[in-house]
Amino acid sequence: MTDTSNIDRLLAVMARLRDPNGGCPWDLQQDFTSIAPYTIEEAYEVADAIERGDRNDLKDELGDLLLQVVFHARMAQEEGSFDFDAVAGAITDKMIRRHPHVFGTDGADTPDKVKASWEETKAVERAEKGQDDSALSGVARALPALIRAEKLSKRAARVGFTWSEPREVFRDLEEEVDELKEVIAEGGDPDRLEDEMGDILFVAANLARMLKVDPEKALARTNRKFEMRFRAIEAAVAAEGKRVEDVPLAELDRHWNAAKGVEKKS
Repeated sequence: MTDTSNIDRLLAVMARLRDPNGGCPWDLQQDFTSIAPYTIEEAYEVADAIERGDRNDLKDELGDLLLQVVFHARMAQEEGSFDFDAVAGAITDKMIRRHPHVFGTDGADTPDKVKASWEETKAVERAEKGQDDSALSGVARALPALIRAEKLSKRAARVGFTWSEPREVFRDLEEEVDELKEVIAEGGDPDRLEDEMGDILFVAANLARMLKVDPEKALARTNRKFEMRFRAIEAAVAAEGKRVEDVPLAELDRHWNAAKGVEKKS
């Protein structure tokens, strides 16, 4: 019987996979850049398992995400930058530092006070790293654009740069839609279309923030709803011995409305 911990076993497995003498050719070929997309994908799969309430799947997906951390740490160790223990130590120190109300003498005793203290500590950390003092500093560029839009606007709102009420956001949203219509009427220059479409999405993300709605979750919910309804259309059309691509739009709309009706009754 071995007393080796599972994390030690995982670290040993990764070291073996990255061993130039008999390791895995695929794993040996990877670097930080090539692995990064997998890291992002695994994080989303964790979120998906949580959304579905599947705890067994969540355990597996968390393991996959942990593997990504171990993979990056192993590559850093090989180049002499840091190792897994340093990663664990850094996050432990950070959590203690950012929770002075638990590990120190800070008197934050409400979620809002804790959040304010957290942001103050992060600002100090950014200054120590030599980062600029912009209210927008620290919002990762690699975030999905919709999430980043909400975070950027939230940072700006903290220093007073925001609408005072949702009605003002609707006004700006209407203006952005009108500008998009104008570009379309003028021939639809691709670059301008992208620019104006981005403005609409950014304002929509701001509206979600003001309404305390997570824009990413809201869009994910709509995606699921669309998928369910469209699959219902496909099933209904197939039951009639037809193909979706051969059915007139008016008939597809009828099936769509039927699918919506089923949702309301359930």
